Amino acid sequence: MAELATLDFGLDSFGDIPVDDSGAPITDAAAIRQVVEEAVLADQIGVNAIALGEHHRPEYSISSPETVLAGIATKTSNLKLGSGVTVLSSDDPVRVFQRFSTVDALSNGRAEVILGRGSFTESFPLFGYDLADYDKLFEEKLQLFVQLLDEKPVTWEGTVRAALDNADVYPKTESGRLHTWVGVGGSPQSVVRTAYYGLPLMLAIIGGAPDRFAPYLDLYKRAAEQFGTVAHPVGMHSPGFVAETDEQAKEIFYAPYKVMRDRIGALRGWPPLKREEFESEVLHGSMYVGSPETVARRIADAVGTLGVSRFDLIYSGGPLPVSARLKAVELYGTKVIPLVRDMLAESK
Repeated sequence: MAELATLDFGLDSFGDIPVDDSGAPITDAAAIRQVVEEAVLADQIGVNAIALGEHHRPEYSISSPETVLAGIATKTSNLKLGSGVTVLSSDDPVRVFQRFSTVDALSNGRAEVILGRGSFTESFPLFGYDLADYDKLFEEKLQLFVQLLDEKPVTWEGTVRAALDNADVYPKTESGRLHTWVGVGGSPQSVVRTAYYGLPLMLAIIGGAPDRFAPYLDLYKRAAEQFGTVAHPVGMHSPGFVAETDEQAKEIFYAPYKVMRDRIGALRGWPPLKREEFESEVLHGSMYVGSPETVARRIADAVGTLGVSRFDLIYSGGPLPVSARLKAVELYGTKVIPLVRDMLAESK
């Protein structure tokens, strides 16, 4: 198990479009401001990090996480500010580095980028990339990004962007290195690649029992040892929602979550979500929905089983009410996190 002193708890959001008190969706602009408000609250009540995902779909308001993070940076003091994830395959590594090193400056060194291939593909045609190059785009761009992290002149040549010849990239960070994770959704090859580059691993665990990911942590450590790189502490993120009671949490969360899940599922050939499936996932899987005590107990079990150093709760799944989201953030920071720390301390 990770040391309690270094165990972090975060919140993740894609900027899902919430609804107001009348049940009407708010605007994209208001949804972005809502995420900023939630981040400010999280910062005030002891949450360690927030990660904002990049999406290019009507359900989500955040297509440029680093821009929203820059706004959050000037209103907070302690939160680590990351993406979850930045779709590196359809972006430019140099520009990604520059944007996040700028957030790092605005936040006094609190920026972190989580790089990934993305679970959605809308960004590829939007920015002129061929999905046939899905793997090659990420592999080459990650290779370049790792070189940029040294903050020295870079000479690089590949097939997916223009070559660089002794190119120096600005602004540089004050620490000398931008904290960078790789987000992985369940591919062993991605775990091995992350270990090869010596980067921290963030696991997206969005279904099934968390312990099924234990082999991925073992693979990461073994691969790092084989490559002679560092196996950093591992993080995980999973969906969930917190309310005063278990029943209240499930009743608030289920219908909006089903709307989002079924819309995405229709594109991927999934059957509509059934209530029994949802209840099973809440009880035994990777959905942390319930009262502070219930959610804390399930998080403590997952963290203890996997030995991760960070747990992020994806708290904004679907068109939830604004007031319920704010309350969920408040309960997560003021009750869930302290309870998890207590539970883990007692189990040592």
